[in-house]
Amino acid sequence: MRRSEATGKYTEAAITIGELGEFGLIAAITAAMASAGADAVGGPAGSPVLVGIGDDAAVVSAPDARVVATTDMLIEGRHFRSEWSSAADIGHKAAARNLADVAAMGAVPTALLFGFAGPGHLTVEWVTEVAAGVAAECAAAGATVAGGDTSSAETVLLAITALGDLGGREPVTRGGARPGDVVAVAGTLGSAAAGLDLLRAGAAPGSAADLVSDVVSDQVSDLVRAHRRPSPPYAAGPQAAALGATSMIDVSDGLLGDLGHVAVASGVRIELRSALLAAEPIVRVSPLRQAAKLLGTPDWMRWILTGGDDHALVATFPPDVAFPPGWTTVGAVVRGLGVAVDDDVWGDAGGWEHFRE
Repeated sequence: MRRSEATGKYTEAAITIGELGEFGLIAAITAAMASAGADAVGGPAGSPVLVGIGDDAAVVSAPDARVVATTDMLIEGRHFRSEWSSAADIGHKAAARNLADVAAMGAVPTALLFGFAGPGHLTVEWVTEVAAGVAAECAAAGATVAGGDTSSAETVLLAITALGDLGGREPVTRGGARPGDVVAVAGTLGSAAAGLDLLRAGAAPGSAADLVSDVVSDQVSDLVRAHRRPSPPYAAGPQAAALGATSMIDVSDGLLGDLGHVAVASGVRIELRSALLAAEPIVRVSPLRQAAKLLGTPDWMRWILTGGDDHALVATFPPDVAFPPGWTTVGAVVRGLGVAVDDDVWGDAGGWEHFRE
């Protein structure tokens, strides 16, 4: 109980991480992750994590003799806003961004390291909810939280390192696309970008400036959820590798921008067809149309082409591949350089790029 100087009354008050201290916070984070992730924390039977949280370093087995590794940072105000997303959402998103990169190499996610920094006035509950979100997303991908670090900082910073196992397959890089290949997408595009625009406009369901009807609210809620908590198609990455994918990338910064990396690395031109992109199951057509109408945005294709954060996978395959459910053909690889949509080469792919004004 704490006494308010303003009212003189005693009320229940949340404990801050400054009051709990570093080692108390580490214990709280570990407990929250264990509760949320079950077998995703520590080193359960069958896990590649042989020594997990609680020692100087983790020990992770590498039966393939190769380890896929990726790292990423999320900074408050740059990658997320706590007034738009719950702490659990932020944790899920932090893990998903990295686990999707592992899948984009054709690997199965195995382990994750979680670094957290933030100001002392944050409540312990908020931090443990972030940690629980990380562990839950890890569990969904079949990975294990192996350890991490904590520090104080003026703003919240989440640093994630994810590891993966190729299972004997060759890694699928950005540089293998060949003329004659087909381009296919697994997952959804445009939803997270539309959800972000709805939040920016204050027109998302539940916001103070909510002006949408109940019907439209149901439609656009999925878009807002996609921004807050993406759902990468983790299994599609190793599946693409098994199908003989020649290149692959996680769509984090926008389809055109990310495919632009593939085109440059492979020395090819990638031609997309808007009619194939702007259709189910790649996009949620009705919600995108509703959001465009609500925001007065006539061209909702820009969300599909330049919006990131859905973490779909886009890959190139030999032309004779028979795609299983979950993969949809959207274009082809030809001789040349760059990315074209309906034969129109895009000079500015839009999307997100750090340091660009």
